[in-house]
Amino acid sequence: MLLRSPPSVLHPVFNAANLPPLPAINSESILTQVFTHRSFYGRPNHVFEDLPHDPSPDNEKYEHLGDTVLGLVVTCLLLEMYPHLRVGPSTKIRALIVGNSTLADISRMYGLPARLHLHPAQAITLRASVNIQADVFEAYVGGLYIEQDLAGVQPWLKALFGPYTTEAYKRVREQHRLPPVPPPSHIAPDSMLSSPPPSPPQPRLTATAPTTIGHLALFNQQLQKANRIVEWIYADGTGEGTKTTPIWIVKCEVDGEVYGRGQGGTKKAARNEAAKEGLKKMGIEV
Repeated sequence: MLLRSPPSVLHPVFNAANLPPLPAINSESILTQVFTHRSFYGRPNHVFEDLPHDPSPDNEKYEHLGDTVLGLVVTCLLLEMYPHLRVGPSTKIRALIVGNSTLADISRMYGLPARLHLHPAQAITLRASVNIQADVFEAYVGGLYIEQDLAGVQPWLKALFGPYTTEAYKRVREQHRLPPVPPPSHIAPDSMLSSPPPSPPQPRLTATAPTTIGHLALFNQQLQKANRIVEWIYADGTGEGTKTTPIWIVKCEVDGEVYGRGQGGTKKAARNEAAKEGLKKMGIEV
């Protein structure tokens, strides 16, 4: 019998054989609070802080903690499975994975909404709410973390969310109009300790590449503000060096006065070096 429900936009198929078992919370007090919705006691929501002798008995604090733990584990999982993924796409993928519809689907697979303690008059409506179903899953994650720390939570969540991560990656990749790629192998929970895959070779900078290029723009900006006239004079007009690796030499004159000299592998790089000297002459240190 399939144990998945369709509302989520991600639909990995789990059944009784491959659904990672729900880790047990051994503390009765934590377990009771995990499944206690705030409607059960009907406490006001506007209270800033509970009294020390009368803490709130509902699961909102566990839910808040579980949301953070879930975000941490899923972010680590993305780094493992797709180590070269940029932050923008990674954020989109994570949002799909930990969205309420996905978490509610998972919550129903484990039968968590049925265990909720709710106000009798609202029980049917609340138990059917996607948000409430997602919240109780996060509360369970938070309660498990309180009792067993990250070591008790991470292996289960990584095994559970691996297929969701693969699906979300494919979906966001399609949104970026990129060609499909073979799905990566799901990595074991201790894979963060192993050596990462080799990175592709990075382009090497040539010796003539300028280390900074911002002086020219600032120099021109200052001259425009002061309505001053600048003239760039190149040595011999053709540059030095060879045809393939020229070295350009330039002199910068402002209102007929020499403000700086520079040289570089391109005309712009040479002007930038001269502009750097010109800024110093103007009393601007950068």
